Amino acid sequence: MAQQQVALSLFWRTFFLLALLLASGVFAWVQTFRALEFEPRAIQAAQQIASMTKLTRAALRSSDGINRVALIKGISTQESLKLAPREPNDKWEPYEVDRFTRTIGAELRSQLGADTLVASSVNGAAGLWVGFSIEKDPFWLQADPTRAGPIAWSTLTLWVSIALLATVLGSAGIARLINQPLKELSFAASRIREGEFDSVLDENTMTSEIRQVNMGFNRMARELAKVEQDRAVMLAGISHDLRTPLARLRLEAEMSVEDEEAKGNMALDIAQLDAIIDKFMDYARPGEVRLTPVHLSGVVDREMAAFRDTSQIRISSRVAIDTKVMADDIELGRVLQNLFENARRYGRTTDTGIARVQVSYARTGPWVILSVRDFGPGVDPKKLPQLTTPFFRGDAARTAATGAGLGLAIVEKAVQRMGGTFEVVNAPDGGLLAHIRLKKAP
Repeated sequence: MAQQQVALSLFWRTFFLLALLLASGVFAWVQTFRALEFEPRAIQAAQQIASMTKLTRAALRSSDGINRVALIKGISTQESLKLAPREPNDKWEPYEVDRFTRTIGAELRSQLGADTLVASSVNGAAGLWVGFSIEKDPFWLQADPTRAGPIAWSTLTLWVSIALLATVLGSAGIARLINQPLKELSFAASRIREGEFDSVLDENTMTSEIRQVNMGFNRMARELAKVEQDRAVMLAGISHDLRTPLARLRLEAEMSVEDEEAKGNMALDIAQLDAIIDKFMDYARPGEVRLTPVHLSGVVDREMAAFRDTSQIRISSRVAIDTKVMADDIELGRVLQNLFENARRYGRTTDTGIARVQVSYARTGPWVILSVRDFGPGVDPKKLPQLTTPFFRGDAARTAATGAGLGLAIVEKAVQRMGGTFEVVNAPDGGLLAHIRLKKAP
């Protein structure tokens, strides 16, 4: 059996493309915002710390020695600010380690002087320490480190997550709105394919292009319904008008022709014409079927019984009696009848002149595959795809008998009406192999 390709639906394709576009836009805006916000935030933080340092330095300058000690103790009691004398043996680590901190350090030195020190820790105490001097007395001022930090990753991650969630939900909504008209069109087209021509699409939609498509589709559905009705009437008339003179010819041959051989040949020709008319009527049959659980083995046995002449065809079945499929009993019987007739005509072996047919089945997931095989000469592989084309026949080896050339076309059409698939291949060791895939009945 041919492998079924898994196709991505238009909704999911549109959704993924929109989500990718919007998510890329979110990340691009985040990076742009960080780039634009980076330097102003660093400078603003540095200016705030410089202002606190200047105020502290001014307060220390204006106080005498005794009051300066009290002032230092008072400032140190503040949770976000700490002032301490700077000793020569203090151990400190540089604050400027990346672009952001280097920008803060440069701004602080430009505000407070070139001799300003900026440290990330002093004597093991982490923080933002600014070293300055007053009348040759060095000091450390510890500022609140959160004042000089970039945007917290937790905050940034939260807002990016919210943006991405909004992107996903928005993409789903937009994709649904975009694809809804196409979904309705696809559903209506599938109903047309199944022979239901009463599908009507909205011709008052606001989108002009969709409105034009819907109007054209409705016009096409009306024309197809009219063509289907005319065809049914025409075929019924042809069938009636042809069968009436055929019946008179059969009666005339029986009464007027004395040569028994000629009489038999004329009867065979008339029966063949009558069978060809039946084939045309079967192929043009309306597409509505009623699917019900059907015992596959029962239908196979019933149709096998109609081919009793063992001098022309011998059929064997390996279908389990408990195998049921969702099908139309009459349609399924017509499918098997055409396959058996095709094997009887074209699948005879060269040594015995008898068509040997094997019917088997296989269950695969929700499907049942019914296989009908003959052991005849087979068909040129290049012509296999054309076997279900109306009025097409394979090579001369399989066209020794006359017919309408509609048998396999009728089979394919009937199987499709029952929601299945039909495939014809050459068997590995000779003969033609037909696969009918139908839904397994619950």
